[in-house]
Amino acid sequence: MPLRRTRHLCVLAAALALTVTAPAGVASAGPASGSPAALREVLFVGNNWDGTADVIESGGDFAKLGRINVIPDKDRRMAEINADPIRWMYFMGIRNSVGEGHDQFVDDMYSTPDGTSVVVSRPSFADVVSLDLTTGEVNWRFPVSGYRSDHMAVSPDGKRVAVSASTSNTVHVLDIGTGEELGSFRTGDKPHENMFSADGKHIWNMSIGEVNTALDAPWLDWTKGDRRITVVDATTFEQVGVIDMRERLDAIGLGDHSDAVRPAAFSPDESKLYFQVSFFNGFFEYDVATDRITRTKTLPKNPATNNDRTTWVNDSRHHGITMKPDGTKLCVAGTMDDYATVVDRATLEEGPLVTASKPYWATVSGDGKSCVVSESGADRVTAIDFATGEKTVSVAVGDHPQRVRLGQVAEGWSGPSAG
Repeated sequence: MPLRRTRHLCVLAAALALTVTAPAGVASAGPASGSPAALREVLFVGNNWDGTADVIESGGDFAKLGRINVIPDKDRRMAEINADPIRWMYFMGIRNSVGEGHDQFVDDMYSTPDGTSVVVSRPSFADVVSLDLTTGEVNWRFPVSGYRSDHMAVSPDGKRVAVSASTSNTVHVLDIGTGEELGSFRTGDKPHENMFSADGKHIWNMSIGEVNTALDAPWLDWTKGDRRITVVDATTFEQVGVIDMRERLDAIGLGDHSDAVRPAAFSPDESKLYFQVSFFNGFFEYDVATDRITRTKTLPKNPATNNDRTTWVNDSRHHGITMKPDGTKLCVAGTMDDYATVVDRATLEEGPLVTASKPYWATVSGDGKSCVVSESGADRVTAIDFATGEKTVSVAVGDHPQRVRLGQVAEGWSGPSAG
């Protein structure tokens, strides 16, 4: 669908241009103003195949502080799935497709503003749960529409969480404290990444289409479905803009590139969006106000990477991008090429290629000095110094780490009493 050039998108571009804060990719649900509890900033690492989340220091040596079992209700959920033939088929489908033979127990997670709970999306259970960080017990559970939950985003004030329901082409927006649904909106096929604007007024959703087929040749790209960015009002959930990157890629002579937008990061003033697409070893710069792709960055290929696109996990060649808070550097996870690298935003020159085993996400440390990537193929997270582009430390975590998010726990926290 072409971009709807209406007054709504003009208002959207103006709103983003006037907002100057940290990029959405490094926002965290921080402590509420005047909160009496002493809080500690941490990084949550979701171990997708384990069904656990490791909690580590948000900087320095990134030492491990504790671990959370994110599926304490597994027996009950499995009993429900086994009693429903349709749900069982989808559960097995997730295991044998996107799960690479494993169940997907944690995709994304955010802590509540008071640091007492963590909210987790669980793809194989098609739900979102809030877990008490003291006891490890479930506070609330929200089953998403359809049969799989995916990426989430938390609002800048930490009070709302948006979650993609990938098989129903829907994003649900929930009250992070109660799990009550505040609203929802429709997307393109297979909604994936969600991003709140820094002022909390808009939600951007990227739908990636069908990534589990073997129809991966460029001439078969049309089989992948309706892939687009959907932008909605975060209060009314009314659509204010649709951006189909197909036309914008065609305009710069890249008609053979996929238009499935994967992870993305805004510049600090939100005038530029940096995004990855399926099958591409690199990223693009998109100017929000002029509605066009302004620069393309192709990153090196690993000669050891299989050129057969059907062997690339879920159509992603590079999956994970984040930005240094001052806007000067980007950090990219070169997933199928087994490296991560820091890229100068002004010149788009990459730094050293830091060897990493299937890095699947990139985020920023609490102090803003490091890029932290999850090495899903080696069960560890690795910190890379933004200043030098060199690796500083790796920390072992659970099985198949994917999403890494900044959050808060109570000072002195070391894990749930029941964990």
